[in-house]
Amino acid sequence: MTTVTIIPRETKNLDGYGLPPLEWDRVIESLGKTRDLDTADAAGRFWLATTRPDGRAHVMPVGIVWDSGRFYLVTGAGTQKGKNLAHDPRCVVSVAAPGIDVVAEGEARIIRDEDELRRIAELFSGWGPQVRDGAFWHEYSAPSAGPPPWDVYEITPTTVYAVASEEPHGATRWRL
Repeated sequence: MTTVTIIPRETKNLDGYGLPPLEWDRVIESLGKTRDLDTADAAGRFWLATTRPDGRAHVMPVGIVWDSGRFYLVTGAGTQKGKNLAHDPRCVVSVAAPGIDVVAEGEARIIRDEDELRRIAELFSGWGPQVRDGAFWHEYSAPSAGPPPWDVYEITPTTVYAVASEEPHGATRWRL
């Protein structure tokens, strides 16, 4: 895992009860902990929201990995989320991270570089996808991913919202 320091350019306290803004480092630390959860605990913690070409919203639970200030998503080009991202790369990742709920708005881009794909494949520990022809291949994936090959998307957050689910509570928005 590469460590990248993300420094928000703007912080806004959204708490309506007089609590101070959440610490940015707390969000980053909690997102990092999502990689340490066992598969059963990590399932159902990430959701991806995309927009269909006709403007309707599409939200799905997905397997995502957080690393170096980016989210990594794997899906087939023929899935609804794959079609939506091809039409409009803007998306939202929602995360039930340990102690804090996070919503990250951003843009997705397909990764085709095989060296980068091999680095990302290592992040999906326990699954072990193979890199071939600029995509991931394996005998199985999530039922909603469709058949291989699977595109790998890097989602770069531009705005992040967080609401603490443990003490100290609060709600904050950051522009990156």
